[in-house]
Amino acid sequence: MIKELPLIIFAGGKSSRMGKDKSLLPFGKYPTLTQYQYTKLSHYFQNVYISSKTDKFDLECRVIEDTQEGYSPLIALLSIFETIEVDEVFILSVDAPFVDKEVIEKILKYRDDKKDIVVAKSPSGIQPLCGCYKKTILPLAYAQLEKGNHKLLDLLALAETELVLFEEDEPFTNLNHPQEYKDAFKRS
Repeated sequence: MIKELPLIIFAGGKSSRMGKDKSLLPFGKYPTLTQYQYTKLSHYFQNVYISSKTDKFDLECRVIEDTQEGYSPLIALLSIFETIEVDEVFILSVDAPFVDKEVIEKILKYRDDKKDIVVAKSPSGIQPLCGCYKKTILPLAYAQLEKGNHKLLDLLALAETELVLFEEDEPFTNLNHPQEYKDAFKRS
């Protein structure tokens, strides 16, 4: 169990490619993908939160609601550090149900005092919604927000970022489209 670092499940996206709120779709034996992720990740982290625009969950959990308008992971990150008193968090997208303890532990091994951000990089690219973010990113994040640039990859390029290399894409499978969800549901 990871006690010193809270985990935040990002579940506040528009789900426009899915056509419905993917965080509320059933997954495995759970009524929602959010509950699946929350239950699984609570075995690894003592403190688990859900980041969302609103508390839309039928689940006993702590929700961090976005403090600003708009839909973006950047807004979610700012809201997290504005809401809870922590210096660092681990974030994971709700639609990445195959990220497991081994992936998380590998990322955590690369944390140090010099890095603001430590995220996974798989053969298909950087996985900005799977990794550690420190509060030290706030000045850069606010500057990006002021410019109207909500892209986390641009924030990663500005910050002291460590990319943790993974040889497989499979753990980072995102459920963005209905077929991806159906395929993943069969594997759950």
